[in-house]
Amino acid sequence: MKILVSGSTGLVGRPLVRNLVKDGHDVRLLVRRDSAGPGEVAWNPTTGSVRGEDLEGLDAVIHLAGEGIANKRWNEEQKKKTRDSRVIGTRHLSEALASLENPPSTLICASAIGFYGSRDIEPLTELSSPGNDFLAQTCQDWEIAADPAREKGIRVVHLRFGVLLSPEGGALAKMLLPFKMGVGGILGNGEQYMSWLALDDAVRVIRFCVDQKEIHGAVNSVSPQSVTNLEFTKTLGKVLGRPTIFPMPAFAARLAFGEMADALLLSSAKVLPSKLEGTFFEFAYPDLEGALKHLLNR
Repeated sequence: MKILVSGSTGLVGRPLVRNLVKDGHDVRLLVRRDSAGPGEVAWNPTTGSVRGEDLEGLDAVIHLAGEGIANKRWNEEQKKKTRDSRVIGTRHLSEALASLENPPSTLICASAIGFYGSRDIEPLTELSSPGNDFLAQTCQDWEIAADPAREKGIRVVHLRFGVLLSPEGGALAKMLLPFKMGVGGILGNGEQYMSWLALDDAVRVIRFCVDQKEIHGAVNSVSPQSVTNLEFTKTLGKVLGRPTIFPMPAFAARLAFGEMADALLLSSAKVLPSKLEGTFFEFAYPDLEGALKHLLNR
């Protein structure tokens, strides 16, 4: 297949591109600079500038690009940057694909379980209503931004990723040093649910959704075994062989991280991968301890 990937240097993009190339696919990279060769397509996600001829003949587009959600402490400027990088970029790309004489059959777009907001212990499927906080509204707008492609007849899939686990980046990478030093612990009261996915399975979910033509719309991209923050903390400590006795109270998390603490660290989302399980997707790492042992080579 001829596949275009945005966000190819990100946490998911790097292993995804390696995986696709290894399997013999013709992979093109959507880059935010001048292209350095025939394997790259230059675009400006802010203005939507891209040469239409560079998009012709694609079988699928996998759109992962966006400002890192936890790159910086949130303020209004950073929140706008986070939202716009997802919503405006997705809208422009969808419009460009919809304008093609021969558009791709499939558009896979990253989204996030932030769509649901904080919901305590409520089980959340793809049919659950959205939340009403900043991340929930951003995710709703992000998914709606793909409407031009959908209206063109392109099959659109929104991968609502949970917390992606990898020692190379994201939440797990930030946790490793304090946990290895024996100063890790629960966040808040530890009762909030954390829906996660091993990075290897994230790549497999993307590949699965490209291949399975009957899948469209939202897909909860999480392990079937959500855990509480307490369970996650104890399991990570067990795998690392370190104690986990230093909690971070909610007020301390808010002092350290501001609004981001409630949205990313203290919120609770017990998300179920209902659509994946309904299509018989097989997780390589469905349980947390096995996933952490694999990721950390323990």
